[in-house]
Amino acid sequence: MKNFGRLYLFIVFTFFATNSSAQLKVIISGGLAAAYQELLPEFVSSTGIEVETGRGASVGDSPSTIPNQLKRGVEADVVILARQGLDEIGISGLLQSDSDIDLAVSAIGMVVQKGKPKPDISTPAKFRSALLNARKVAVSSSISGRYLVNELFHELGISTQMESKTLTTGAVAVGEGKADIGIQQVSELLPIQGADFVGRLPEELQYTTTFSAAIVKTTTRSEAARLLIEFLESAEAAEVINRWGMTPINGL
Repeated sequence: MKNFGRLYLFIVFTFFATNSSAQLKVIISGGLAAAYQELLPEFVSSTGIEVETGRGASVGDSPSTIPNQLKRGVEADVVILARQGLDEIGISGLLQSDSDIDLAVSAIGMVVQKGKPKPDISTPAKFRSALLNARKVAVSSSISGRYLVNELFHELGISTQMESKTLTTGAVAVGEGKADIGIQQVSELLPIQGADFVGRLPEELQYTTTFSAAIVKTTTRSEAARLLIEFLESAEAAEVINRWGMTPINGL
C-alpha cells in the first residue's frame, strides 16, 4: 500500500519526536473491523507503534460489548464502534472530552450461501418474500439485528413468521451452512467465507449506522491514540473503507 503522503510524514515526525516506543490497545466492533485490519499494518510500519486489538459488539447486554468491557475496567486506549455505543460510553464519563470522530457510515445488506440463487430484493415486497421463503435467516445481535427484529420485521408484518427462523448469531452462520440468508452491515458481510453478497436492502427499508472512534479517558498514550485516529480519518484510509462497503465520512 502506498505511503500516506503528508499525513504519513506528520505521523512519523510527531511520533518519533514525542515517544519512540509505544503500544496501543484498541477495542473495535465488527462494522469497521475489515477495513481496520487492512489499514493497520501500514500504520504500524509507518510509526513503529505496536497495536493490540480486542473485539466486542457496539451495544447489548453481554459482558463482551465494548461499553461493558470499559465499565468493568478492561484496559484500552482507543475504541472504534457504532455511534450509539460510543455515546453510551461517553455518558459514563469514560472518554476523553471532544476526542470522538465519526469515520464511516454503513448500510445493511444481504448474503446467501455461496453458489445458491440470489433472491431479488430490489423492492420491499420482494425483500419480504425472500425472508419468508428462507429456512433460516441470520442477523446480528447488535444494532442492525435489533433494527431488523424490533422494527423492520414488524413493519413488514412478518414478525411472527420470523420468530422461529431468525438466528442472532450473525451472518457468519450463512458461511457455516446454518442459515440460508444473512442480513447485517455490508462491511461485515463482505469478509464472510462461504457466502455471496446479494446487495443492499431497498432504500425504503434501509438503516444506516455511523462508526466512530474515541480516546479512552484513562489512557497514558494520548498522542499515539490521536495519531491512529487521524490515520483512520485520512483520505487515503477512506479508499480502503469504501472498498469494504462503507461510506467514509472524509470522502474520497
